[in-house]
Amino acid sequence: MKEGMKKYYRATFLIGLGFFTMGLMDPLYDTYIPIFLSRFMESKGLIGSIMTLDNIFALFLIPIVAAMSDKTHTRIGRRMPYIIVTLPLSGILFGLIPFSALWGLGSLIIAIFLLNIFKQAGRGPVVALMPDTIPGEYRSEANGVINTMAGIAAIVGTIILAKLMDVKINLPGRGPTDEILAFPIAGGLVILATLILFIFIKEKHRAEDTEEKVKTSESIRLIFSSKDKSAFLILISLFLWFLGYQGVLPFIGLYSKEIIGVSSGTAGLAAGMVAISYALFAILSGVIAHKIGRKKTIRTSLLMLTIVTILLAAHPGISNMLDFSQTAMLFSFFILLFIFGTFWVSVVTNSFPMLWQMASYGNMGIYTGLYYTFSQAAAIGAPPITGFIIDIFGFHGIFIFASICMFSAFLVMGKVTKGESEKKN
Repeated sequence: MKEGMKKYYRATFLIGLGFFTMGLMDPLYDTYIPIFLSRFMESKGLIGSIMTLDNIFALFLIPIVAAMSDKTHTRIGRRMPYIIVTLPLSGILFGLIPFSALWGLGSLIIAIFLLNIFKQAGRGPVVALMPDTIPGEYRSEANGVINTMAGIAAIVGTIILAKLMDVKINLPGRGPTDEILAFPIAGGLVILATLILFIFIKEKHRAEDTEEKVKTSESIRLIFSSKDKSAFLILISLFLWFLGYQGVLPFIGLYSKEIIGVSSGTAGLAAGMVAISYALFAILSGVIAHKIGRKKTIRTSLLMLTIVTILLAAHPGISNMLDFSQTAMLFSFFILLFIFGTFWVSVVTNSFPMLWQMASYGNMGIYTGLYYTFSQAAAIGAPPITGFIIDIFGFHGIFIFASICMFSAFLVMGKVTKGESEKKN
């Protein structure tokens, strides 16, 4: 197995640059967009509703563009034409986000709107590059590699760049202004990563290109009408675990500021703890799944996530009971988020390969699109739900909600019978 995967590492790391761009933008976006929006509104429910805008675009754009790329044939490949247009434009618009927030709520909403059109349109082709290149039995390991790249990007964004949000820069007409620098620098790195990806990854014509392509509607019909419901059950499971994850993610920056009382720059470190464990354990989680099975790895991780989110819900009360200082409270919160990230990456790394294992080369983009349809549907619903939960019950409520979602996903995954590597099927 090790010798077989070894020859794919270089290509996998290069393909991971596409994931690097997403890993760089997403945590900064999720941490600071709610903070920017809080300048103009107080309701967390309303902020959560606006935070679903990117997920609404993703719900439609990812499956459509991914399926389109299945049928695209150009000299530079079927995925690359979409990637080289959407990612650089995403980088430019991402860099403009904090400036738009200075101009007013309207300009901020417009910038968010345009950013998400291009960012979500590029996500499907970026993700589909990997299964196009890597054989099915190595996709858990390969997905671990590219998730490591995304984790490294998230570390760069949340640990390094986020600290620049506390740095004041002189802006014409405004003078010293903070909460700016991380976004334009991240945008520049997105453009650089895209150029490297384009230069070094050359999509090649494959024999499967000559296969008769299955229509998108037919592929979807087969998934939902098949006697074996494994693909459908995986989609339901990922809807549930993303419902829990996306309900928490947009608010951990605000939690850090409002409950623990840290600065904006330090608030970004909360997502950084998840990113560090994500980067450290992504490859290992793929290797473990190859040995013990993807389903077993995912279910064990979901059970642990249920426990960790319960502990996160109890964290403020325990901290007060033990009379923790702000530093101790922050440190213990970070430890729990680090543990959360360790098991979360095991779920994400191995769920995609389970779906890809049931796909063919001709409809790989369709399965990729369905993954995002269900995950983004969860991401649309989660932030408004948890935002209003915070308004009514306080921040601990979102972690209880997450624990219920993770345990429900654990139960549904128990019914899945397919999706292991060929050696385990």
